[in-house]
Amino acid sequence: MADGYLEKRYEEVFGKGAKKTVVKHIALESLMEKNRSYRGYKKDFMVKREMLERIVAVNTKIASAKNQQVLRFKLVTQETGADVIVQNMKLGGLLPELHLPFEGTEPNAFIIICSIIPENKFVDIDLGIAAQSMLLKATEMGLNGIMIGAFNKSKITEAFNLPFEPLLILAIGKGNEKIKLQPVGEGEKLAYYRDQKGVQFVPKIRWEQLVID
Repeated sequence: MADGYLEKRYEEVFGKGAKKTVVKHIALESLMEKNRSYRGYKKDFMVKREMLERIVAVNTKIASAKNQQVLRFKLVTQETGADVIVQNMKLGGLLPELHLPFEGTEPNAFIIICSIIPENKFVDIDLGIAAQSMLLKATEMGLNGIMIGAFNKSKITEAFNLPFEPLLILAIGKGNEKIKLQPVGEGEKLAYYRDQKGVQFVPKIRWEQLVID
């Protein structure tokens, strides 16, 4: 191929002087592996509302049962009440002796997920899709997060004057933990655990054993 052919062809299509755009693709499998549940965050990194808006925006592109699109989202930053959520949530249910999150590692931003209709199986389908998709977006942005189901619904509803019942809360921030996946066989223990160095291991059943023959 003649020297400069591609450059000349690019200019023919997009115009002389047009700049080439390099798009970096991140494999979905890589994002999923990095998308772990973080219970400790870097306190010096402040999540901005604009970041939460980008994360919530994925809901305009994902699947929805019956396409009802009933989920609504309250964005909470350090300036708008993150401390209230920290005081009314629980993390690390399988590691109660650690009293997570450790002082100084609390998340400073949250997304409260509500539904405009009473919770049912279709709402729960949307809830799972939305939560996972938003956390994958956060991971793509270089952030981390966790789904929080253990929180005081009445106090959160009152504190943020929510018009709908909160179903789930996502914490968003820069993770400050080491988390590793641990392949296990079916029937082995699945509870996550930490070693003496504080590394958290998350057992995952090998894919071959997930398939029904």
